[in-house]
Amino acid sequence: MTLRHPVRIAGITQLPSSGAGMRIGLFGGSFNPVHDGHRLVVEETLRRLELDALWVLVTPGNPLKNAKELAPLTDRVLAARQLLAHPAVRVTGFEAAHGFTYSWQTILFLTKAMPDRNFVWIMGADNLVDFHRWERWREIAAMVPMAVYVRPGSARRAPVSMAANALSRWRLDEADAPRLALQKAPAWVYLHGQQSTLSSSAIRSSQDAPKSK
Repeated sequence: MTLRHPVRIAGITQLPSSGAGMRIGLFGGSFNPVHDGHRLVVEETLRRLELDALWVLVTPGNPLKNAKELAPLTDRVLAARQLLAHPAVRVTGFEAAHGFTYSWQTILFLTKAMPDRNFVWIMGADNLVDFHRWERWREIAAMVPMAVYVRPGSARRAPVSMAANALSRWRLDEADAPRLALQKAPAWVYLHGQQSTLSSSAIRSSQDAPKSK
């Protein structure tokens, strides 16, 4: 049965609890669907950035993607909670409750509401390639430190992308990743490591492909 009423499921749109001084990773996305590639990024960044917690922010929609292909928010949140189960990971669709459409809105809200937390924005290298297309991307970089995790197909393009070049003076050495959360923005690190070839779009395509008899 497909669930289409996120407000009826306890905690779907609530913010996770946290405490002052915590190092918290923010990993946003459609997760349509969530897959093991997402889990790899979550586990690796948790460990290598030495985070106290990682919040998976399941977006109500992505301005750069086709909303017609988007599964209901509740379905995506519950699926992510199941696959990404970890004591330090919390999955939430809180952006929908606030009507946030863009990442800059989410980051501005969190940094203003909880200035005593140490937030880090986490994204895959494929997103860094297109980061200059994001609404107010320079403001995002100025609000929180960022960790970019290598992705197949983007390993060469991401480090020389428009955004990477614009932010090059604030790039930290990969060995300094454990102290990223405590750095004043702008600051970012590019993380190499294990990679997964899985992608949400490819999974959707395979699910929609007609099955041979």
